[in-house]
Amino acid sequence: MTVLRSTALFLLAAVAEIGGAWLIWQGVREHRGVLWIGAGVLALGAYGFVATLQPDPSFGRILAAYGGVFVAGSLAWGVVVDRFQPDRWDLTGAALCLLGVAVIMFAPRGVA
Repeated sequence: MTVLRSTALFLLAAVAEIGGAWLIWQGVREHRGVLWIGAGVLALGAYGFVATLQPDPSFGRILAAYGGVFVAGSLAWGVVVDRFQPDRWDLTGAALCLLGVAVIMFAPRGVA
C-alpha cells in the first residue's frame, strides 16, 4: 500500500510541477499571457503541498527520489503535449532515474 501511495503522489506531484512550469513557459515564451502564468504559479504551489503527503518523513529522501520522477515525467510530458521524440539515450537516462527512485524509496532500511 505504501508503494502504491508513494507512486500515486509522485505522479500527482509531477503533473503539478511539470504542468505548472509548462503553463508559465506558455505564458512567457509563447505570449499566452498572465492567466497562463498565474495558473502555472498555482500548479507549482500545489506541487509543494503534494510532497508533504508522502509517507516517508525524510524531506531529503522524498525530494531526491522525486528528482528521478521529474526527469522521466518531463520526457513523457514532452511526448504527449509537445510531440517531442525522445531518443534511446533520453529513454535510457529516464529508466536509470526511475531505478534510482526505486532504490531510494523502497530499498529495505536497516540492512547493512
